[in-house]
Amino acid sequence: MAGLIEVVLPVFLVIGFGYVAVSRGLFSDAGVDGLMRFTQKFAIPCLLFQAMSTLDLGLVFDWRLLVSFYTGAISGFVLGLFGARYLFGRPWTDAVAIGFCCLFSNSLLLGVPISERAYGTESLASNFAIISIHSPVCYMIGITAMEIVRNKGGSGLGTVRAILKAMFSNALIIGIALGIAVNLSGFVLPVVLTEAVALMVRAALPAALFGLGGVLVRYRPEGDMRTIGFVVLVSLVVHPAITWAMGSYYALQPEAFRAAVLTGAMAPGVNAYVFADMYGSARRVAASSVLAGTAATVLTAWAWLHLLG
Repeated sequence: MAGLIEVVLPVFLVIGFGYVAVSRGLFSDAGVDGLMRFTQKFAIPCLLFQAMSTLDLGLVFDWRLLVSFYTGAISGFVLGLFGARYLFGRPWTDAVAIGFCCLFSNSLLLGVPISERAYGTESLASNFAIISIHSPVCYMIGITAMEIVRNKGGSGLGTVRAILKAMFSNALIIGIALGIAVNLSGFVLPVVLTEAVALMVRAALPAALFGLGGVLVRYRPEGDMRTIGFVVLVSLVVHPAITWAMGSYYALQPEAFRAAVLTGAMAPGVNAYVFADMYGSARRVAASSVLAGTAATVLTAWAWLHLLG
């Protein structure tokens, strides 16, 4: 148990440092915005670029891994969508945003550092395989569902444009795409460039975790507690449980199995709130779910790590 605590708590302590620093006025909101902009638009894309440019794509992109994880993720979206609509009586636009909260786990800012501390840097290949298509898959599902609900059978071309704009203006997706391009081309980057990228990478996760803590200060839980509890339950329990069942069925290798289940067990990512805010739907539920889910992950991540052994 002590070992598992040593794996999980340092990650959340860094988040806690950011939370306390901002809540006590030691670090400004503007500073948090700048830090998150740096990590989301520069440092983390460099991390993803480095990972994707050096992965053995043929070895890592196991369809059984991706099917196991995304079956859990998409099941979460469906449960969130219809649960919000029929259990809690939310309008369809809110239901899509709530479904997106159940779909978009924090695979990068929580999944990677916890996996790295638990199983070592060399174990992250499967994590990055999942992450490489995470934003494209999740945004495609969320935006398509939202545009269908909003347009009620309107122009399919407008829906396609919205999907493509959201995907290809995302710095994370650009970093992934460039990394894959370098990998497939066999182009050898100059050492001075790889060293510069490595410097950026070393700053990525600590800065992002600290910034995430600062961002969460804004997300005070308010009302809708049953809906928020439902989102947290689906995200932290149902998604990884389905992934576990699928991974067991497909007899995934232990490293891939651990990556899929643990990534699926992460709280909703900040992008869940970004999506809700983009469409002006279920903002309070999304924001509070990010905060409550991140706090609950302290315990649930420990539990899943214990089960994974």
